[in-house]
This record gives sequence, structure tokens and C-alpha cells, in this order.
Amino acid sequence: MCQVGEDYGDPAPEGPPPPRPGRELRCVKCSEGLPVVVIRAGDAFCRDCFRAFYIHKFRAVLGKNRLIFPGEKVLLAWSGGPSSSSMVWQVLEGLSRDSAKRLRFVPGVVYVDEGAACGQSREDRAKTLSDVKRILQTLGFPWHVVTLEEVFALPPSVLRCSAPEPVGTVGTYKVAVDSFLQQQHTLEAEGVGDSPSSAQGEAQPSQPCTQDPQDLAEPPPAAQTEALSRLFDSVKTLTAKEELLQTLRTHLILHVARTHGYSKVMTGDSCTRLAIKLMTSLALGRGAFLAWDTGFSDERHGDVVVVRPMREHTLKEVAFYNRLFAVPSVFTPAIDTKAPEKASIHRLMEGFLLRLQAQFPSTVSTVYRTSEKLVKAPRDGCASGPRCLLCMCSLDVDTADSATAFGAQTQDFSQMQPPTPLAEAGAPTMPCRSAEVGRAPNCCQGTRPCRREDSRARVIKQLCYGCRVNMKDVVSRSHSWVVTGEAHPPGLGATQPLVHGHPLLQPSLDPLPPYILAEAQLRSQRLSPEIQEYLLENSDDRVHTSGSGAWGPPEDGGEEGQTVCDCINKNIFN
Repeated sequence: MCQVGEDYGDPAPEGPPPPRPGRELRCVKCSEGLPVVVIRAGDAFCRDCFRAFYIHKFRAVLGKNRLIFPGEKVLLAWSGGPSSSSMVWQVLEGLSRDSAKRLRFVPGVVYVDEGAACGQSREDRAKTLSDVKRILQTLGFPWHVVTLEEVFALPPSVLRCSAPEPVGTVGTYKVAVDSFLQQQHTLEAEGVGDSPSSAQGEAQPSQPCTQDPQDLAEPPPAAQTEALSRLFDSVKTLTAKEELLQTLRTHLILHVARTHGYSKVMTGDSCTRLAIKLMTSLALGRGAFLAWDTGFSDERHGDVVVVRPMREHTLKEVAFYNRLFAVPSVFTPAIDTKAPEKASIHRLMEGFLLRLQAQFPSTVSTVYRTSEKLVKAPRDGCASGPRCLLCMCSLDVDTADSATAFGAQTQDFSQMQPPTPLAEAGAPTMPCRSAEVGRAPNCCQGTRPCRREDSRARVIKQLCYGCRVNMKDVVSRSHSWVVTGEAHPPGLGATQPLVHGHPLLQPSLDPLPPYILAEAQLRSQRLSPEIQEYLLENSDDRVHTSGSGAWGPPEDGGEEGQTVCDCINKNIFN
């Protein structure tokens, strides 16, 4: 047995053991070159083989799915990070004449400045935009730089699912490729094959179409920056902030794609990032939409399809490739930079998977392969039904009369207003000063709910379960006042009770961008044809009298008849 103090020889040497003579490590692909990268245990690649392996994975994903047709305009969503930078670099190399199999679509790049949401100063944002502009000008692609503040100027139509383009079959794709190649040969025969326009498959000017650099000189309006800061300050949790930022970014990119005629949007989501996103979506109640959130293609927007060609690459492979081949990137602090691991569900799930991956190298690939088996099958009757106001997926909520636990929670929100802190404490509250804001005198009094609460209920009803959970963390300053006997609130006379002069934080969706609130109001006012044909209309000739079962003329004219119709419609459909 072991004894304390026994000498068992020299201590074990630190570091890896020296290679055995005659068994020098070689590349697993060519068996000749010296390896420079070890992706997994036993997978050592030399520089050239790793480059060919990396490029093949990118091309294979695009070739296997065949969603991008020749000559189609594709918008590359570039954030400046490693994965999206590597994606742009792959497209740039695929369009070069030295490439064996050139890509045949027409690319463009979009960059979204999120500095206001992440708390960056104007000087830091200007420096970042300068670095972004320098990289974009070297690409030769059309590029668009937009700020996140522009979501406050988006039209409500961005939340409407346009008619999708007909899905092409394998035969259609082959016909398109043959037509493109024939056009290419025709241009080469005419002597214009060496022009930049023929390299991209459509007539374009010889100079690359880039955005005017003067557009970056003007910062966004101060009012929009303040509104965006107020919006993210009103969100209580970092989890809801990250989800809200992703939603607004998607809406902005979608608007840019539709404005400039792009039918596809490429994102740089890697295999590791998609595995983390899958687990995070499950924790956030978005299990019904995993196939859309993590699959290769996302057709929820109709006319614009989101594709993820980097989904086969791990973050380790991306980091090695960018390091070996000097892929330029821009570091920008994210909204969760320097946040602790337990600050949000996203950070917690990321730390959990990366620690598990360090101990079991097949963890990320196992989770990722699970996402490939998910089928995009909507619920019965929801294929063409209402969609979520934010994520634009089919609503996954049950009706109020559903015999499920969640169905009991999705009843009329106007009848289920959350209790305020004042009500829980038993303290009296003051009305919302409706006379000052031009509302009805009994806005917050009596049995009828406040219009502010009606607006919130109208938005909540049009959200899926995951978005409803996130919107619960959005609060704003309400017009309720704590009774302390210290001071009068502004606008109240001396006859009112003395209250302390600071508002409370209560659930409210007022800080949301106007296009979301406007679309919610339009959807709530839009009646389906089935309901519209059953509504009673006032007529000067005949009105059905209640209780008699006969049709007769109105007794007190058209105004009272309209009142009767409104009451009947309200009793039937409310």
C-alpha cells in the first residue's frame, strides 16, 4: 500500500509527451504536409488541406439545398464578428475568377449599428463605423450601413408576410443554371466576358455600387437615439433585452432587403451558435419554432428567405480559419459583454454547452444534428392563420376555451390586468390624469379598463408564447402616484389627496416602436370575412326587433337602429 513520504521517482513531465521516432504527425488529408490545425482529436490538417476542407463545407451546404438561383440578389448580414466575417470572405472568394466553381448570385452587405442599445458613446460608434467603412470598401459589393434607431421609422408593412415566391424544384434549378451558363457564353463570345458585369450574372456598372460615404457622416436623430435608449432601459432582464434586440435587428434587415430588391438574406450563424440557440429557444418556450430558428432556411417572411450557410462550421474552425488567412473583422461590444454567466438564459446556456463541449467533444454536434431532424410542420389550421406580431411565426397559443392549462392563461387580457404594487399594498392611487393627455374623463375609473391597458392587451393577444414571456419584462413609467402626504403631482388641484411626486414602474408597451403598435391596431380592427358577413347593418327600411321574431321598421329612426345593431353585435362576438 501507499505510504506517506515514499519516493516514487521523478515527477511526471509537464506538457505533451515527445513524439515517437518514426511516427511524426502528418496531415490526415494528404498525409504529407505538417499539420497546423487540430480540429478534433486525430483530425490534424495542414494549411492547404484545412482551407480546402473549410471551403468545401460552405459550398456543400449551398449546393445541397439549391435555394439560391443564379443571378439572384442575396443580402449578407454582416455584424463584424468572426462568423459573419468568414461568411463574407467565403462569398468574396467564391465570386473570384480563380475559384474552381464560382458562385453565381449577386451579393450585397448590410451592417446594423447597435451602439445605442449597447450603451456606446457617439465617439466609439463613430470609430467603429470608420473601421466598418474601411472593410466594406475593399469588398467591392454594394453595402448598406443602417442604425438600430431606424426601427422607429419603419412602416407597419414590415410585419406583414408577403406572398412567397414559388419554390423551385431540382429541374427548375438546373434549367436556371443552364440558362445562366448560356448567357455567360454569349457574353464571352461578344467580347464582354471579362467585364465585372458578366462575372456576377447581370448588367451592372464597371465600378462596384457602394454606398456614399457621406451617408455615415450624419448621426441618427437625437430623438430616435433617446427613444431607443428608453426602450431598452424599460426592459428589466437581460434575456428579454437580447430577444428584443434580435427581433428589431431582423425587422430592420428585412426592410433593407425588401427596399433594395434582395430575395435572400445570409446570416453567419455557426454550428456552435445554433446549438446554443436551440437550447435557449427551448428554455424560452419557442420549441414550436425550432425548425425555423435553427434550420438552413427560414421562410416565415414570405418574399425574403433567410439562409444560414455557416451552420456546418464550429466556432473553433471559424477562429482558426480567420487567424490563418487574415480575415478582417471588427470588434463591437454586444449587449451582454462583460455580463456574468447567470445574467441571462443565453449566457447560462452558452456556458453550459461550452463547458460540456470541453469535456465531451461531441456535445455541440449532437445538439446540432438534432435540429436537422426537426420538420417544419405547423399546427393544424395554423398554416395560413394569424402570425406573431414580433417573430412573425404562426401563433402557438390555444384559444380561451381550450381545456389546457395554457388555454386558461390566454383569456381576454382586458379582464386579467396584473395587480399594481399599490393595489397589493392597499394604498389608494390617483387616476392617470386623462384630462391632461386628452383621454376620456373615466379612463381609469369605473369598470371600463384604461385605454393604455387596452393597447397592451391588444398587442399581447397577437404574440406567441415566447414573445409574451419576453414582453412581461417590459415596463414603463405609469401615471399612478404613491400616497405619502408629501406633495401634489403636477396638474392636480389642491382638492386632490396629497401624494408623493414620482411615478411607478408598471407593465406597459408604450416604449415599443410605432410600427409595432400601429400594426397591432390594424390587425385588431381587421375582421375576418366569416365574421363580417354575420354583422348586422343598420337600414332605413327594416330592422329586426328583439323578442318578436319579426322584421319591422325602426321606431325612433336610423340612429337608434344603429345602436340596436351595435348592441347585438357586441353581445354575439364579445
